[in-house]
Formats: sequence, structure tokens, C-alpha cells
Amino acid sequence: MSHNPTLIFLPMLAVVALTFVAFIRMAGARAGAVKTMDPRYYRAHIGDPEPERVRAAVRHYDNLFELPTLFYAACLTAFSMAVVGRWTLIFAWGYVATRVLQSVIHMTYNNPAHRGGAFVLGVLFTLALWINLALSIFARL
Repeated sequence: MSHNPTLIFLPMLAVVALTFVAFIRMAGARAGAVKTMDPRYYRAHIGDPEPERVRAAVRHYDNLFELPTLFYAACLTAFSMAVVGRWTLIFAWGYVATRVLQSVIHMTYNNPAHRGGAFVLGVLFTLALWINLALSIFARL
């Protein structure tokens, strides 16, 4: 059963919002770091490194331009081919939930094992999204 294809934009908007939240957090962390370290560091990122909390915020923001690109591509493909079904939405929202969980862990107590578990689940949801998409496309051939 196919759903309204525009519903796929809701989980995408959630990840976009998360990305902007991460950007604001990173910018704030860096602005605070500039007050306590040599601002010349930011010319070429050479010298004493940023404090760990700042590096974690930067890495968190950077992460939102890695696996999410496959998520966005799958969602846009599902939309453009009008194959947004129940499972497409379940896998997309599953990815969002794991991405938010990973972000919360990364920006709070930052336990790599917990963060990694959330990441692996996100990878599995993205893989399932792509498999579902491929099956939907091949079913139309």
C-alpha cells in the first residue's frame, strides 16, 4: 500500500533540524573556545587542539554529512519514484530515532559503545530503507 509520497519529507526534515541544532551547538562551543585559546588556531587548525568538548561537537556536526547522505538519497528516490510505502516510512523514522539517540549520547555522556550501538542500528535502518526501495523499484519493472 502506497502512502502520500510527501510524508517522506517529515523524517528528512527531522534530520535537517538535527543538523542545524548540531551546527548551533558546534558554533557555540567554538565561540567559547576562542575565548580561552589562541584564535590563530582557526586559521589552519594548526597548534594546540581544541578542547575535547569542542572537538566532539565538531565531529558530531561532521557526522551529519556522512551516513545521512544515503538516508536523504533513499528518501528522495522513494519520493521521485512514488514508492513511499509503510515500510519506507518505518525505516526512515527508525533511522531518525537512532540518529537522534546517537546525537544525544554524543553530546552528553559520549560513551563510544552506546554511541556505536545507535550508529549500527542507524546503518541497519538505512540499509533496510535501501533494500525496501530496491524491491519497490524492481517490482515496477
